[in-house]
Amino acid sequence: MQHIVPKLKKEAKIAVVCGGMSSEREVSLRSGNNCLQALHRLGYKNAVLIDLDENISEKLKNEKIEYVYNALHGKYGEDGCFQGLLEILKIPYSGCGVMADAICMNKEYTKKILSTDKTIPLIKSVFLKSGEDAVEKVKGLNYPLMIKPVCEGSSFGMNKVVNEEEMIKAVEEARRYNPDVLIEEYLVGKCATVGVLENNGKTFATAILELRPKNEWYDYEAKYTKGMTEFVLPAELSPEMTAKIKEIAVKAHKLTNCSGVSRVDFHIVGDIPYVLEINTSPGMTDTSDLPAQALCDGIDYDNLVLLILNSCGLDK
Repeated sequence: MQHIVPKLKKEAKIAVVCGGMSSEREVSLRSGNNCLQALHRLGYKNAVLIDLDENISEKLKNEKIEYVYNALHGKYGEDGCFQGLLEILKIPYSGCGVMADAICMNKEYTKKILSTDKTIPLIKSVFLKSGEDAVEKVKGLNYPLMIKPVCEGSSFGMNKVVNEEEMIKAVEEARRYNPDVLIEEYLVGKCATVGVLENNGKTFATAILELRPKNEWYDYEAKYTKGMTEFVLPAELSPEMTAKIKEIAVKAHKLTNCSGVSRVDFHIVGDIPYVLEINTSPGMTDTSDLPAQALCDGIDYDNLVLLILNSCGLDK
């Protein structure tokens, strides 16, 4: 296990900010409560839980918060909005900064940034803006397709479709979450994810987790319901593929200017590990991927929280 030295004094006033106003609110509350308990076990007795709402500035000021541990998922908390507010308030915060969050929250812009490095494989896709004709847009793609809101997490609004009629309906559903939609070719392969962490100036990838959902693909139910996904950790991959995925994950983390923590999702088809997306505020629930990946590498939950806490800063 890596030696993790606390950077914040034990008496520091830390707010674990969670909940919020996104569709991932309930998951965030679960993450936040777990992180708060870990901070208390680590000796940060002044740590408190704060639910994000439109009065968040007043809450942080009234509590005299010195640092924020970000346990938010989705809109406002994982898209750079909250991070920008904390920059204005001069309150150091954990995890990624404004730019990385804004980029990685948008699946299309993430792909645009990653496409500048030709060694990072990406699935063929089209970007459907509000008002554009989906039928015309997908003419260069092969069915089946995955329909995804461009700025949504936890698989909300995602659907697999096999024909034009299903595609049109799925686009309508995706647009309930976001007017812009990413449409990718659906490829049969292995789902895998890998965490990226930082310690003492070094960026490293965690053990790779292979996900074998009981459902056809890794949807919300499979992600957050115990027993709905088989977790293979470490993933059953060759040493060469393992090294390749970890290298690409760290590369993607740095290319999008992530800091502190991220989780990079892959779809492995044959010998090609396609990058799907980058999560800048990975789940920290009992069934979340990152804590399991870290534990496989000898980093227990409390030390994982400490690593992320150590990333607190500004001007990221």
